[in-house]
Amino acid sequence: ALLLAVLLWAPWWALHGAPLTELSGDQDFQLFLQRNLEFTRKIRGDAAALQRLVCDTLQLCKEDELLLVRQDLDIAQAPLEQCHRRTFQAETCFSQIRAGLRVYHGSLATIRALLPGHAGLVDTLQLDMANLSSNIQQQMEDLGLDTVTYPTEHQDPVPTFSSQFHHQVGGFFILANFQRFLETAYRALRHLASL
Repeated sequence: ALLLAVLLWAPWWALHGAPLTELSGDQDFQLFLQRNLEFTRKIRGDAAALQRLVCDTLQLCKEDELLLVRQDLDIAQAPLEQCHRRTFQAETCFSQIRAGLRVYHGSLATIRALLPGHAGLVDTLQLDMANLSSNIQQQMEDLGLDTVTYPTEHQDPVPTFSSQFHHQVGGFFILANFQRFLETAYRALRHLASL
């Protein structure tokens, strides 16, 4: 756990020297950051609640016990390396956050199938993710940053699994990856807010 904490924290050292003077004094931008930090915190809480439901319902709770099964699954982690590079740029970070939200939005259909009694929570989470992505796109447009809009008809396919057990473990790792993704996105927004 300590190693994971160090690995998650270490890239943020590089951000301390990355001023974005053209954004840091903009009150509308700061308001956007504060609102969406809260929104991201809510999404993180809902994702953690789903992870607890997977643990309680399916008895899948510890990532290290499932690593061998993970090798057989095609579960990718949405990249966010642009959000913790030494040459941090809000434009590329925001674009990666939006792309990752799109990937996880589709992948959450796996969780809905695993926990049909909690479909409402999955739906709420997907709606919140779509709203966060829309907020970021709107802010990028307001700042005159280049935006990429992904067409809905070319959404990433929902992962498929060869067995019910693989489906369950896949759902576990989708949520685990999503929570790591959200933590990085949250840190990037918080860093921008602190400039």
